[in-house]
Amino acid sequence: MVGKSIIRPDAYEKVLGKSRFPDDLEFENMLYAGVKRSSIAYGKVKSVNIDEVKKLDGVIDVIDYKGIPGEITHGVVFKDIPILVKDIIKRIGDCIVLVIAKDKSSLENALEKVNIEYEEYKGIFTIEDALKNDAPILGDKNNILYHIEIKKGNVEEAFRNSKFITVNTYYTQMTDHAFMQPEVAIANYRGNNKLDLYVATQYPHYDREEVARCLNLNEEQVNIINMSIGGAFGGREDINPQCHAAIASYLTKRPVKIIYSREESTISHSKRHPMKMYYKTAVNSDGKLSALKARIYADTGAYASWGINVVRKAAVHATGPYEIPNVDIKANAIYTNNPFCGAMRGFGAVQVPIAYESQMDILAEKLNIHPLKFRNINAFTSGSYTATGQKLEESVGIKKCIEKLASIDEIDL
Repeated sequence: MVGKSIIRPDAYEKVLGKSRFPDDLEFENMLYAGVKRSSIAYGKVKSVNIDEVKKLDGVIDVIDYKGIPGEITHGVVFKDIPILVKDIIKRIGDCIVLVIAKDKSSLENALEKVNIEYEEYKGIFTIEDALKNDAPILGDKNNILYHIEIKKGNVEEAFRNSKFITVNTYYTQMTDHAFMQPEVAIANYRGNNKLDLYVATQYPHYDREEVARCLNLNEEQVNIINMSIGGAFGGREDINPQCHAAIASYLTKRPVKIIYSREESTISHSKRHPMKMYYKTAVNSDGKLSALKARIYADTGAYASWGINVVRKAAVHATGPYEIPNVDIKANAIYTNNPFCGAMRGFGAVQVPIAYESQMDILAEKLNIHPLKFRNINAFTSGSYTATGQKLEESVGIKKCIEKLASIDEIDL
């Protein structure tokens, strides 16, 4: 394929409007379902008017966590996200009750009529507050989901002997995937404990595991049909409407469709981790980087999702594509009552360049040399070792990239 123009397998169907997305499917005798979500970030459910909502026209059933046939939580690493909240609400958007109705208008009316009485707690919404001694505990024992350290050489000695040092703190914001196609799932219970689920997903095998768990079925009894995907970027790795549609179909023995609005999609799915990054970087008089000290804090929100993997990768990539002989990196994923954060293109490797590349520009200015030349002096080559001790033996192309950029602008490296 190298050097050739390859047509995407799904390109023609999408361009011509022939692709089949989950919402394009209709089944005979199909019902509609949706969830009422929490309007508070932290607290407990005191009461829900379930019996009252059940009496509304067009409503088939309303269930809370007690109506789930199997496990009541899900999650890609830890099973910590409630399918329907049992006790503690940890974010705005937690699912409280599942409503099943005959049609869309009946469902919309019923969801509006659901009244939830809360016992609200004071939440934590910043990394700093989450790390205070008196902060409420959102994790198992504290508010640190994950901690990683990477050390190499003698950082403090390198700082003492360096020519220039720059110290700064950088921040990146929470980001939504905003894919074009909001979440839709259709579940169709076929009898004999067999269920089909039509969905646009990045992980059909995870979906099957989670749906089987919540229905108390074996995985081979659940069939995931992956439809055309209108964007994902990591936001479809954590499941969303899958279990709710499956539960509704399993209980009613009829096909059930769940359709998210753009608002519900934004509230419900994971986000890119916002990060706070403290960087101290040193350089010698010959232009060679000598030391880096980094402290990285990622707001992982209310649930774990892929937070461990994201922060691990942020730490591993914290030095950038540059040789630094002395390194001291500590990175943490921190629980808060914010939206939970997980996979989004780059998995933590896209936040840290804001910090290390800014440091490179600042040090180049202190040295009074061109930023490209400074990067070329310090860039990885074949045979370089990373901060984790990995030897790079192939596919190290950064110097070629720098040389090409320099030639365009006629910069002497």
